[in-house]
Amino acid sequence: MDIPVEFINVIIAFFITTIGATLQGSIGFGLGLIGVPLLVLLDPVFVPGPLLLAALCLTLLIALREHHAVKAQELKWAITGRIAGTVIGAGILTIVPREEISLLFGSMVLLAIAITLSGFNLSLKPANLFGAGTFSGLMGTTSAIGGAPMALVYQRQKGAKIRGSLSSIFVAGTIISITSLAIIGRFGQTELKATLVLIPGMILGFFLSKHTSKILDRGFIRPAVIIASAISGIVVILQNVL
Repeated sequence: MDIPVEFINVIIAFFITTIGATLQGSIGFGLGLIGVPLLVLLDPVFVPGPLLLAALCLTLLIALREHHAVKAQELKWAITGRIAGTVIGAGILTIVPREEISLLFGSMVLLAIAITLSGFNLSLKPANLFGAGTFSGLMGTTSAIGGAPMALVYQRQKGAKIRGSLSSIFVAGTIISITSLAIIGRFGQTELKATLVLIPGMILGFFLSKHTSKILDRGFIRPAVIIASAISGIVVILQNVL
């Protein structure tokens, strides 16, 4: 089976995916943050379908590893919001240019971080979980980088709960996104072959994150989440400005 990617790009994609998967396995999100801007420059075939399928495999692995820290009641509201945000985001894209809406959401993430640093704390109430899930779905649909909103809500929780909860939420949203791409003809054999290029790096990153997550859980998980969220917002803005 021929893979539609040059060999040198296969090697580079491996390292990109390994770094992204290690970050996501450590704090709950990050594969899209690292992968989207770099892989699309490397070879557009990797984004969005192949990266989404690799992310789905990764989130399933993380969710299984951290399942003991996940509360189903919280997931219900967040997943409902994620689904709603995905649908709304798809509708918005038919009216508003992707560049404009992504710029808005990226700016909102930075604003949310500023509010967080001021000392404001969002509790895990149904309304907050639903709102963050919706925002995450909107951002994920318009920019393919949607982890930050949910991560900011969970930032004060323990590492295992952040990773397990975010992964469980992302599973539902990612399945919807991949299904939508398949329906409109943007995920077929070519994208499936390209996904195979990303899987080895994803698996290595997952296993590496078992060690890096233990380091971050020693009091560094919240700063890591805030920094990664800030970078996420900046990346979303820059990829639509430059």
